[in-house]
Amino acid sequence: MVKVFERLGHEVDVPAGQTCCGQPGFNSGYFDEARPIASHTIKVLQDADVVVIPSGSCGAMIRVFYIELFKGHVMEAAAHALSEKTFEFSEFMIKKLNQADVGAKFPHKVTFHDGCHGLRELRLRYEARQLLSHVDDLELVEMSEARTCCGFGGAFSVKFPDISTAMAEVKCNSILETGAEYVVSNDPSCLMQIKGYLDKQGHNIKALHTAEVLAQV
Repeated sequence: MVKVFERLGHEVDVPAGQTCCGQPGFNSGYFDEARPIASHTIKVLQDADVVVIPSGSCGAMIRVFYIELFKGHVMEAAAHALSEKTFEFSEFMIKKLNQADVGAKFPHKVTFHDGCHGLRELRLRYEARQLLSHVDDLELVEMSEARTCCGFGGAFSVKFPDISTAMAEVKCNSILETGAEYVVSNDPSCLMQIKGYLDKQGHNIKALHTAEVLAQV
């Protein structure tokens, strides 16, 4: 992601003090435990002009769920301020920079997985596809289960491993049906789940983040 932005002439700062956004605790209902972690994230990022995140999951946490987490809290205003300037990577590229073509080249057949938080919380579906459509020599083949959850869900995959694996099977079978060489997504956690299942089943399909594809020249 940094490579893409710097190629386009933007200055990128990656604050050394940043940590987890607090989503694992929040998703498990531990709001009081998640709040100090989220407070730290707000303080680390509050001086940025804009915050761009290569994860629909973390992006949704900061933009959508921080508002809920800090309702009535002393940091409520700061949470709203950070929310308003936080964007998922593909969203920022298309909606803020109006930059669909970054001069990338990737001569491979790929299919795209819609991560749940990006799709359902941030309402993103076409932004990454617009970016991929402008990559030279890339062939995008849609899978039938593109919008189906991969089964990761953070703590969900630990608490319900059998259900998580069954969901991964549905997703990965749909990927295999496309004949794609690569599965691409906007969420690293989804890619970890999908790639892990594919590897254990002996399939040689590679997993890449959208930004990794756009960084190819």
